Amino acid sequence: MWGCCFVVENSLDPLRVDLTVDIVEDLSGVNPANWDALDHGSSPFTEFGFLRALERSGSVGPGSGWIPRYVVARRGGDLVGAIPAYLKAHSYGEYIFDWSWASGAQRAGLRYYPKLVVAVPMTPAGGQRILLRPRDDAEAREEILAGMLEALMELAAREQVSSIHWLFCSAPERATLEARGFLGRTTFQFHWENRGYGDFAGFLDGLRSRKRKQIIKERRRAAAAFSSLEFVDGPDMSPDDLRALDRFYRGTVRERGGIAYLEPGFFETLRGLAPDRLRFCRVLDPQGSLFAGALYLETAGGLYGRYWGCDVRRPFLHFEAAYYAGIERCIARGIPRFEAGAQGEHKLLRGFLPVKTHSCHWFAHSGLSHAVSAALREEEIATSHRMNKLADLGPFKAGAGS
Repeated sequence: MWGCCFVVENSLDPLRVDLTVDIVEDLSGVNPANWDALDHGSSPFTEFGFLRALERSGSVGPGSGWIPRYVVARRGGDLVGAIPAYLKAHSYGEYIFDWSWASGAQRAGLRYYPKLVVAVPMTPAGGQRILLRPRDDAEAREEILAGMLEALMELAAREQVSSIHWLFCSAPERATLEARGFLGRTTFQFHWENRGYGDFAGFLDGLRSRKRKQIIKERRRAAAAFSSLEFVDGPDMSPDDLRALDRFYRGTVRERGGIAYLEPGFFETLRGLAPDRLRFCRVLDPQGSLFAGALYLETAGGLYGRYWGCDVRRPFLHFEAAYYAGIERCIARGIPRFEAGAQGEHKLLRGFLPVKTHSCHWFAHSGLSHAVSAALREEEIATSHRMNKLADLGPFKAGAGS
């Protein structure tokens, strides 16, 4: 536990136990069931298993540039709220890009790092960042939130950070934070929405003829490269699956010239801590050998595709394993939304439409805050225009998409 404790006295209700807010450096002392009993929305990434797997594998912590500083609220010993926060000495692995802000601060003679980030490390997926106990009433939740935000600002002051950044937060959280002086920012990703399709053919029926034929052709070409493509639930993943997934991940990173943020052992640790969230799309070649695949995380509210890779490249296999298989799974299981990762305008022609993503930002230096605010106003206009243009280029028939 970090050496600080905040006590919020409740003057409105003398029968309500005082709220205590701590800053903790890892989740080893937190009860997993109590953490997961907080309201996480549809996201699996703020749940105990994913965050703790990052810690135990060394993907966050000393030497990673992601130093955990979780804000944890308790009342009478019960966990009632949390915010996942990290001290950052760089801007890698965030996917809400602030390199230009850092460069501008440096040119102005201002120190930009360290900064404080409220996010899921190396995971560009939207979701709640303010985790509250669902059974608390609105008044209690507001009190808990106020206490945690006070603790977060105190942490920022003690650590002498330049700024606080909430990445991929929800739209309601953005409104809450903007009301407290944070600067809102709009970016976008491509998400697939389940419109109650009966099957994959029903999804294709909503597409324009040329796009429908293109997808059918891609799937046929991809199918020629494998003997089996199936989803394997987390508890059923074998050691070979886990080794292959790590190999695929590192191979994809090398191919794209990226950085392997996840340390060896992450996937095995994640399977041990959150097996019920994992779905491995396992692809076998014509000889029956595992040669490609992708990992998915699944909740009732969303399917999240991650970490595609392969040993041997085959035409359109990436689209099949990372997109079309996920769409089919959503349709079969009634999952309302499919997020297949950041960026990628090629997703547009495969049924993924631009969707707003949100972040919020606070700067200790008023001059830097003013400059970023002006830049964000211009960026908002450009982002809205870009999203509208992309939506017009989507594959759906008139009236079949939004």
